[in-house]
Amino acid sequence: MSTGSRSYSSAVRTDQARATRRRILAAAHELFVADGYTGTTLGAVAKAAGVSLQTLYNSVGNKAALLTAVYDVTLAGDDDPVPIAQRPGIQAVFAAPDAPTCLARYAAVGRELGERAVPLVAVILAESGNPDIAALARVTEEQRLQGATATVAHVAERFELRPGLTIDRARDSLWALTAPDTAIRLVMRQGWSWDDYEAWLADAMVRLLLPPA
Repeated sequence: MSTGSRSYSSAVRTDQARATRRRILAAAHELFVADGYTGTTLGAVAKAAGVSLQTLYNSVGNKAALLTAVYDVTLAGDDDPVPIAQRPGIQAVFAAPDAPTCLARYAAVGRELGERAVPLVAVILAESGNPDIAALARVTEEQRLQGATATVAHVAERFELRPGLTIDRARDSLWALTAPDTAIRLVMRQGWSWDDYEAWLADAMVRLLLPPA
């Protein structure tokens, strides 16, 4: 077999493996949201994805790894390895011409991520006592805090924070406002639209962080 044929065969196998992994993650997402983490078995995921249990393990790993992979893909919206911080939405936040626009774009990113991830995050929060979920929850909160820190530092350096507001307090305020359980309460429980949530979030950010108009 020629080198070209081997390369082609390898590329086909890679594509097939990626398609299989996508099926597994899609099936797992549906089952996690419907039945919860504890109520979802790997056997059920494998059956829904049309693969063997061994294929599931080979493709993703154990149940904790599966939840983490599902969360990562759900949050990003795809399985592209490019980090969220390097994607156009976040880049637009830091390219904003003024502070209100910067925060409005940050609110838009929060809304976009929330629309994709809130149903799954609700499962994570509901079963936060499970050690597997607790580990993932800690990581996601650290990531949110990093995002809030970077955004506040940018606003403070390029624009201006409200007089008397420290960077630490501004960071904590932004981190609290964008907490997923806030979106769960307002959208899932109180019936707000995502448009309403985004507008409220942007307004609250501006009022809390920026000088009066």
